[in-house]
Amino acid sequence: MPNVLDIRRRIRSVINTRQITKAMKMVSAAKLRRAQERALAARPYAQMLTNILKSLVSRAEIYDPETGEARHRLLAQREERNILLVIVTGDKGLAGAFNTNILKAAQRFLESKAGKNVEIETIGRKGRDFLRRRYPSAEPRTAETGAVRTTIIGEQIGVLNKIEYSLAAGLAERVIERYCRCEIDSVYVLFNEFKSVIAQRLIVEQILPIEQIGESAVRLAEGLSEKDRERALEAAKGAGVGLRPADTSAIDAAAAKFGTAQVDYIYEQPPKDLFNGLLPKYVVIQIFRALLESVAAEHAARMTAMDAATSNATDMVDSLTLAMNRARQAKITKEIIEIVSGAAAS
Repeated sequence: MPNVLDIRRRIRSVINTRQITKAMKMVSAAKLRRAQERALAARPYAQMLTNILKSLVSRAEIYDPETGEARHRLLAQREERNILLVIVTGDKGLAGAFNTNILKAAQRFLESKAGKNVEIETIGRKGRDFLRRRYPSAEPRTAETGAVRTTIIGEQIGVLNKIEYSLAAGLAERVIERYCRCEIDSVYVLFNEFKSVIAQRLIVEQILPIEQIGESAVRLAEGLSEKDRERALEAAKGAGVGLRPADTSAIDAAAAKFGTAQVDYIYEQPPKDLFNGLLPKYVVIQIFRALLESVAAEHAARMTAMDAATSNATDMVDSLTLAMNRARQAKITKEIIEIVSGAAAS
């Protein structure tokens, strides 16, 4: 039978841990609300840019009628031999299976691309540490490089605390330059797509080449299981976080009018110049959206994990309290038996 004093010490330790996990849950809930607001604030710009490009595509020819080539190199399709994969994970742990699921999906994606050159750009410490133990670091390959292998060519650490547009712009600029020089044939981004606490999925989205403007080229998608959705639901209720995605139908409808209006526009620049100016911005906003949604999904996962830890700590306190009461009762019973036996012996 364990000592009553030892059980009391353990109960105090679990109670202290429960206070920490409860505080972390509330912090994650507050950060989640701010991350949702940032993602929502960036949506009107992305939506309008998408509709402008849709309008341009409907009124201008994407391919040159004489040569048959795309008016912009980001629209060019070619055989996929050299691949760039951007993996967005978290910098910290204590988020349940958030980072583990991303890295498992990355492994499955790499297995599906066996026999091809794959370069990995990591955003987040957890992904960097995991992949660095399995794949070598190397400089970005050139178009002449012929060796088939998987390498890590870049890493971004500590940038997810405050996502800046310049981060996405710099990454997109490097990617576009290499794609236009034919050093890479396709670009994928692996991240958690976030709509709400109970509506999110892990996806691999193809950024380049641009197949259809305004349509996500999802190559792999994994949603939350029913059990995970129930846990997230309970955590959201306790933290006061909204369960439904924000209603932006009015904003989307207003932006869509630009692309669907039956008006014959007169463009000052030729279509090629318009595509040269707008398509790189479209790639930037796709990467920026992936970063914002991944951060929101991480906070949601951490909030759910800390809620589960708090609940488990409460159950442990109850179990330890019951064990302590039993130990104390056994001690009292033993002392009474000793007294009665002594009295009977005398």
